[in-house]
Amino acid sequence: MSSFVKWFEEIGIEDVPEVGGKNASLGEMYRNLTQEGVRVPHGFAVTATAYRYVLEQNGLEEKLHAILDGLDYDDVAALQSAGKACRKLIQNAQIPEDLRREILAGYAKLKEEYGEELSLAVRSSATAEDSPEASFAGQNDTYLNIWGEEPLMDAYLRCLASNFTDRSLHYKYDNGFDWSKVYLSVVVMKMVRSDLGASGVMFSLDTETGFKDVVFINAAWGLGENVVQGTIDPDSFYVHKPTYEQGYRAVLKRRLGKKEKKMVFTDTLNTDNIAVEYTKNIDTTPEERSRFCISDEDVMVLADYAIKVEKHYSQKAGHHKPMDMEWAKDGSDGHLYMVQARPETVESQKKGTTLEIYRLKERGKVLVTGRAVGTKIGTGKVHVIRSLDELDSFKAGEVLVADTTTPDWEPVMKIASAIVTNRGGRTCHAAIVSRELGIPAVVGADNATEVLKDGMEVTVSCAEGETGFVYEGKLPFEIVKTDLSTLPKPKTEIMMNLGNPDQAFSLASLPVDGIGLARMEFIINEYIKAHPMALKHPEKVDDATRKELENLAQAYESLTEFFVKTLSEGVATIAAAVYPKPCVVRMSDFKSNEYATLLGGKFFEPEEDNPMIGFRGAARYAHPAYEEGFALECAAMKRAREVIGMENIILMIPFCRRVEEGEKVVETMAKYGLRKGEKGLKIYVMCEIPNNVIQIDAFSRVFDGFSIGSNDLTQLTLGVDRDSEIVAFDYDERDPGVLEMIRLAVEGCRRNERHSGICGQAPSDYPEVAEYLVKLGIDSISLNPDSVLKTIQDVVKLEEKLGR
Repeated sequence: MSSFVKWFEEIGIEDVPEVGGKNASLGEMYRNLTQEGVRVPHGFAVTATAYRYVLEQNGLEEKLHAILDGLDYDDVAALQSAGKACRKLIQNAQIPEDLRREILAGYAKLKEEYGEELSLAVRSSATAEDSPEASFAGQNDTYLNIWGEEPLMDAYLRCLASNFTDRSLHYKYDNGFDWSKVYLSVVVMKMVRSDLGASGVMFSLDTETGFKDVVFINAAWGLGENVVQGTIDPDSFYVHKPTYEQGYRAVLKRRLGKKEKKMVFTDTLNTDNIAVEYTKNIDTTPEERSRFCISDEDVMVLADYAIKVEKHYSQKAGHHKPMDMEWAKDGSDGHLYMVQARPETVESQKKGTTLEIYRLKERGKVLVTGRAVGTKIGTGKVHVIRSLDELDSFKAGEVLVADTTTPDWEPVMKIASAIVTNRGGRTCHAAIVSRELGIPAVVGADNATEVLKDGMEVTVSCAEGETGFVYEGKLPFEIVKTDLSTLPKPKTEIMMNLGNPDQAFSLASLPVDGIGLARMEFIINEYIKAHPMALKHPEKVDDATRKELENLAQAYESLTEFFVKTLSEGVATIAAAVYPKPCVVRMSDFKSNEYATLLGGKFFEPEEDNPMIGFRGAARYAHPAYEEGFALECAAMKRAREVIGMENIILMIPFCRRVEEGEKVVETMAKYGLRKGEKGLKIYVMCEIPNNVIQIDAFSRVFDGFSIGSNDLTQLTLGVDRDSEIVAFDYDERDPGVLEMIRLAVEGCRRNERHSGICGQAPSDYPEVAEYLVKLGIDSISLNPDSVLKTIQDVVKLEEKLGR
């Protein structure tokens, strides 16, 4: 066995000291997972022993010590000149003949396996790399599409030299690594031709929230560097692991990225910057931007890889080990390959059971928005940095605003109160570093460097879901810390209300018994933006509207597929946050004036004087004016339950005035494939009209459960329009008449052995209403997420007092 060259099948994760993290993980996967169907390109490692041999044979150790001993790493100019001198020494070194022979023999063997046309990827693999406390991401160089013996030897030396880039030296210094003990091994492997296909990164958990039940995949056209460096906005996909393991094969959630550029190979050499010598970025075509760069089948293969890799590494470690992986799709052979796997270093290192929730106390004017990184809030003065030479002027506590960041910026990123960049997705350098440092960042904000001016006071909020906001001024916020390990569990089920899928994973850690109200309206308003009937009948709208509808649905086969997939994925994402606990999803409950504001809505909606008690809820569902729209909602819910696998979804009918109306709706649902009792489907009804309470025994024969909508029940018991300001003083959920209605409803449910819950605003706003409900013995109380923790504590105290 050679000490200079080790093939992937000869190495595994225990060989990090000799071959570095990248090689060790490639060997580990090649050796253990190839037979499980995970494709890994073949190759070999040039070892750390070989690196030391090159330095020794060229007498470089002393020379490097002479340059680096006593260096002031925070003196940017001194660091730059030292790094340059070190790299020059290595690039001018001679590769000993015996080592050269072994590397070239390995190349010859790979050509036998893959054919003469084979090109290589030559990648650095530092030996302290990917140890749990440092991710070393992007610290060393990679050379792609290398073909021929001399270019291979040249790329090998350049990789060794990259152990002494300014950023790599500074990173070692920051993380307490002794540079003379960090050796560089090199990966030589089959090049996956993703320049002709697509590539990206994936994680076996959600990187922002640490939610463990999903695989998160990013993808873009061309070589992976753009996604790894995060310089573009990629397509992204989530797959739900528990339902995947049960045999369901569907994307949980997707987002079309702009994919502005794609990296391909060039024929001409660009000698200024060796790292990008063989590659160039070209603009993607409008057609490439308007569709997803990998198919749903590809997403399933990648999810399968991610789950197998995570399982393998977790078994080996003896505990759950989330993974951070790189993949590539070869455009010439059509296969998907794993090209890197390492432990995820941020979310998975968070130990302990303390839940920290950041909450803005007020909102201000929104200046820019982008993708949120993390879930925190930061405030400070804006400092726009346009180039490396401006870094020394940055002061601690300022908000760093830039086009994009690179590893050279890390010294100032550490002292920023928040970071905002124009470009980049959730895996870009700024995102990775701010996540590691626990600093809020908003990336991909497009025009941040133009809108935000030096010295402006701003608040950067990542505490509102996937979208990050930069507000004008320093806004007050609070941090609520709760130790979940000491939080007792009440007998009354405490659930939460949720309508925004982007917040689902960040709220998954709340200790709730499920979701008591998932509203569809947010998804239809924010993601679909169009009226269901307009998508069903585009011929009934005008040309301008039709064009907008087609634009919205450009990445989908048809307008109706866009509606069904988007709604089903949005709802399933909310249900995934609490899976397998129940998630009660209310069918759409817009009023006609709200429906009319959706794209194309004005062509289908009546004008009503009092839409609050007009054409809304159950009345619409079997009505010729909306039944086809309801059919699309049913198709989406059937898909969420039966294709995506969220069998924990319970459906709920809003504003059902009469028992016959309820029967008609249940029949209509069955007609569209949602039959009560089939595949465990339960159908609840909102209890929000006095008639629902008066006739609760009859309604109980139609529905499986009731959820009290205290907002409408109050308005209809007291005869107060809840939208009217002038009579607002008469609107009070605590009125004895309203409380009596609630009592009759809860007792009626118990009498009929039906589930009783409440999802209105009252228990969130008034602790005394929550107390009243517990005393009545209601089954569940569903609250806004920000009142969950306090209410749990109050309810437990109350139940103790009641001796439950």
